[in-house]
Amino acid sequence: MEVFVFYRIWKMKWKGKPTEGNIEDRRGASGGKGIAIGGGLGAIVIALIVTFLGGDPQEVLQQLQNQQISTGTDSIEETPEEKEMVEFVNVVLTSTDKYWTGYFAQEGQEYQKPVLRLFREQTNTEGCGLGSAAMGPFYCPPSQRVFLDLAFFDELSSRFGAEGDLARAYVIAHEVGHHVQNLNGTMAKVQRLRQQLSESEYNKVSVALELQADFLAGMWVRYADQTEDMIESGDMASALRAASAVGDDALQKQAQGYVVPESFTHGTSEQRVRSFKRGYETGDLSKSDSFEGLE
Repeated sequence: MEVFVFYRIWKMKWKGKPTEGNIEDRRGASGGKGIAIGGGLGAIVIALIVTFLGGDPQEVLQQLQNQQISTGTDSIEETPEEKEMVEFVNVVLTSTDKYWTGYFAQEGQEYQKPVLRLFREQTNTEGCGLGSAAMGPFYCPPSQRVFLDLAFFDELSSRFGAEGDLARAYVIAHEVGHHVQNLNGTMAKVQRLRQQLSESEYNKVSVALELQADFLAGMWVRYADQTEDMIESGDMASALRAASAVGDDALQKQAQGYVVPESFTHGTSEQRVRSFKRGYETGDLSKSDSFEGLE
């Protein structure tokens, strides 16, 4: 009985919603041989790449080479579950597009909708080198694309215990949050600071950038809940579990058994949960305090 209840409250009310997002399906693209990037579920900031999960950018930069892979498409073999998940991703992207278009309009600006590329194993990012599924979901500013291998959702559930639709939607909304930061100049400002700060000092700025992306994800969830009626009463627990699971302290403890705070790049579990919740509760970007004391 408990399993049924949990399954029920973790299902967002997304079916039948519009699917008008800029989805670029490259899951059938012919792959080329390339280097492994990221290592496990660690992720990186390479140049302007901002990834969802934490990692050591210096280690990956040493591995990164100019790689080209084919962008031609072959037939896509997908299960009914994958087909449904593609529709879900499209619904979420369509909703974030609608929300941020309206938000930017209120600020007298035009929102440029991102492209979300689905891929398997590896892909050319059109501006940020070779993208690997091992990096987890990530965003490439030059191409204004979010990259996602659907297999990550299985790992989010099986390895991190973050099940449910809103946990997955949070992942997408976080990466779209980086797109928002790219458009409003926050990401460029952070990149300039990278040239001025030591690695440990820059890590704090990187944490602030990631926490703000969590805040932005929370802002969208507020909209999806109050305006589009997509959120069930128990869904927030699913998203909060995801935010907690990908905190730097949780990831480091799982990977190596101990925590190294000075190497954090994305924030602790507690920080990520707090920032996401604050974005949801306020719906106001000016209330984000992730960069407080760093500017």
